[in-house]
Amino acid sequence: MDAAAECEIALGVNGTTHRLLVDVRTTLLDLLRERLELTGTKKGCDHGLCGACTVTVRGERVLGCLTLAVSIDGAEVLTIEGVADGDDLDPLQEAFLEHDGFQCGYCTAGQVSSARAMLREHARGDLSMVSFESDRQAALAGSIPLTENEIKERMAGNICRCGAYANIVDAIAAVAEARPQ
Repeated sequence: MDAAAECEIALGVNGTTHRLLVDVRTTLLDLLRERLELTGTKKGCDHGLCGACTVTVRGERVLGCLTLAVSIDGAEVLTIEGVADGDDLDPLQEAFLEHDGFQCGYCTAGQVSSARAMLREHARGDLSMVSFESDRQAALAGSIPLTENEIKERMAGNICRCGAYANIVDAIAAVAEARPQ
């Protein structure tokens, strides 16, 4: 059997730079969990369908199971382990606790990572499939209200098998309402 090709990469993960020799077939998810022992990010379906492996790369949400580690050489990655500020939880983590936005917790890391990125996307005026449903002119002007339907659409890539969706939406809405406009 031939040895797989390896490549040296450098990644910033949660503020720490890592230089690693990796098999070119290694996914970001496997690198995080197996090499860096950051197990907060979960492997759900391993096919990009559930969102449990969502992390941010350069501030944008990606599915760790579909992202080859070599494809993001030099990037900054933020996992759930890097979201809190020391002992102070991120506002979304606090809201998930306050609104019971989880049951078993398996999807929570991906949900929180995705929601944080989604709030940034909304703040910069990115549109979703439902952005034009209520006020087309507002959508065209880039001032889209973050409605329940808007949150559901933007979080559709994250599955919760326990069905905590209503509470997840409530948690995200609470953080969105508390943000300065």
